Amino acid sequence: MDDGSTRMEKATRARVGEEPRSDPLPEWDVFVREDSGGVMRHVGSVSAPTPEAAHEHASRLFGWFADDVWICESSEIHRFSTHSLGERGETATPDSGTEPRQHEWDE
Repeated sequence: MDDGSTRMEKATRARVGEEPRSDPLPEWDVFVREDSGGVMRHVGSVSAPTPEAAHEHASRLFGWFADDVWICESSEIHRFSTHSLGERGETATPDSGTEPRQHEWDE
């Protein structure tokens, strides 16, 4: 019987990408807005010693015509995902073990 309610499973996410890097330079995540009406979107990352150098590198790679280029030091970004960054298809599990799925629906 369809009562019109919407059922949604909450995603189980775990922290990923915390392994040390072999590159000694800081890594910077790059976000661009193509035009003033657009949204910011993550386009990649660059390695550079300073924010200014990261901006220059990111602009050449990702933001030639973008209205805005934002860079954030990757060490300050904390990533959570339903997938591991390991083997393709490997599921991420929180350090605390399994997290039960939560079912939510409109009343």
